[in-house]
Formats: sequence, structure tokens, C-alpha cells
Amino acid sequence: MLYIDNSISTDPHFNLAAEEYVLKNLDPGEEYLLLWQNEPSIIIGRHQNTLAEINLDYVRENGIHVVRRLSGGGAVYHDLGNLNFTFIKKAVQSELLDFKSFTEPVIRALDKLGVKAELRGRNDLTIDGKKFSGNAQYLYRNNILHHGTLLFASDLSRLQKALKVQMDKIESKGVKSVRSRVTNIKEHLKEDITIEEFKKAIRDAVAELQGENFVQYEFTEEDLRGIRTLMEERYLSWDWNYGQSPPCNIRNWKRFDGGKVEVLLEVEKGHIANCKIYGDFLGLVSLAEFEEGLKGLRYEEEALRDYLEKQDLQKLFGNIGREELLSCLLGC
Repeated sequence: MLYIDNSISTDPHFNLAAEEYVLKNLDPGEEYLLLWQNEPSIIIGRHQNTLAEINLDYVRENGIHVVRRLSGGGAVYHDLGNLNFTFIKKAVQSELLDFKSFTEPVIRALDKLGVKAELRGRNDLTIDGKKFSGNAQYLYRNNILHHGTLLFASDLSRLQKALKVQMDKIESKGVKSVRSRVTNIKEHLKEDITIEEFKKAIRDAVAELQGENFVQYEFTEEDLRGIRTLMEERYLSWDWNYGQSPPCNIRNWKRFDGGKVEVLLEVEKGHIANCKIYGDFLGLVSLAEFEEGLKGLRYEEEALRDYLEKQDLQKLFGNIGREELLSCLLGC
């Protein structure tokens, strides 16, 4: 496994571009671990409506970056008290949307530090029932990118103020606020360590589970040019980070165990003219082709059911089932 310590940058635009560059341009036969940190930023899930997820005035007043990532799931807050980890490797069917193998090094590292953590819910790591890590995946050709956050010593008050979390999501988890359902790892450690020491603990746990030492990989000048180009073309783009909602005359949304789905439809003369789907579900790929394929279909159960039966819904929507998606499309 190759290890990339991306400490050359704390710019979220660069760091998300670096992830994508490694996934799509470096040797696809290798396995990679990246550890990285961002200055204050909100990282939006691939399928989310950005303005519905952030407190825009607070974000602007405090100079917090807003950047969309490739993977699905929900919006997360990053700062220099948060450590991010990324695995990139050949996709194994059993690991798609099964986060256990990717989060095991974190659980093991914390256990050695005297902290009991566990994987709970769809994609969260928790300590005493409080979340400190969210995880998501993205599939590209035959390779998978799995990444997660690790709240080590983040400013949780800023996290709460920057994110606009819908009350239905909070209530579904049986808690009263964002702040009450998250925690910093450092609060639970028996001995005071720095985030750099914690980073080493994660790296050592991965190496132990892999049964081999890392080979350090340093970005070349060619790599850096490619990353900066990708950063300019995608991650600094307003269209990518915010985008625009299409015109619609039907809006349906529901929350399922697999996440929230919001459907915006423009229906003309009984046929779908336009469609945009938002949500924090853990899909592995872009929805662009799926949304395009809905155009022209009759807006009726039979036509929509037939279309859904031909799709790989797990890759598109994670654990959202066909009947759940159909009910959201039809608003029933």
C-alpha cells in the first residue's frame, strides 16, 4: 500500500481534487492511503442541495469554504482539529457500502489508546453513542474510494452553527441537537496526544491490518499540475459546489433508513420533462444518466416501475429500495 501524507495543503479544493486525481490517474493496481486536513470548510455530499445544508450568512461571515465531494452521504464540517482518511483500492463487491473493513483500523487505533468505538447506523463511527466519524464511498471503474472524517479536536460550536441540519434527521436519531450527537475523540483519551500523534496511530493500525509497511508516495510536479487543473475545473466551480435547481412543478421528499431522498420533477402533458434528485443517501456513482433516462417517460407507476427495474439501484442510491424510490417519485 502506498501512503500519501497530504500535509502540503489544507485547502479543501486542492485536497478533494487530490483524492480524485489519485483515483483516476495513478496506478489503478495499487492501493492508497491518504491522510489530510482541511481549514474550516463544509464538504457537501454529491447529491445534496447545498443551500439547504448550510447556514449561508454564517458561512460567509466566517470565511468557511463550501465544496462538493464526489461521494454521497451528508454534509460534514472540517477544520484543522479534524483528520480525514481516504482508502483507494480495487473494488470488492462485499466491501461496497459495507464500511466495516475500512473503519476497522480506526476502531483498532482507538482501542489501543483506551477508547472503545463502534460502527453504528449507515456510516457512522461512535463513542458512547456520539458520532465522531462519517464515511462515504465513490466507485470509479473497478476502483473504490472510501473516505471518512475523524473529529479529533474540532470546534463543535462552529460545526453546529455552520450546518443546517433538518429536524427530521435529528429526531430520527432520538437526539435534540447536532451538538448533542457529536463528540471529539480527544475528550475520551486517557493521555493527551496531538493530532500528529493520532495520525501516526491510524497509520500504524492500517499497516498492522495490512501486514506490511507503507511505501511513501510524494506527488510529482506532473501530479501537482494535474491536481491544480482538476481543482480549477471542478472544485472551484460555482456550478459544481452550488449548482442550480431545474424548474419543477412537483416536489416530493421522504426520509428512509437509507437516507433522505428529494425529487424535483417538471411534468408536462403527463410526461417527465426534467428531473433532479437530492439527498444524503450513500450512492456510489453519479445520478446524471439516471435522471436523464427519466426524461420523456410517462409520469405513472407502470412506466416508472419498469424503468427502475432496469437500474442498478444499489450503486445509484445505496440502501434505498425500489419501492421506497418509487413512492418518492410518485409522492405516495
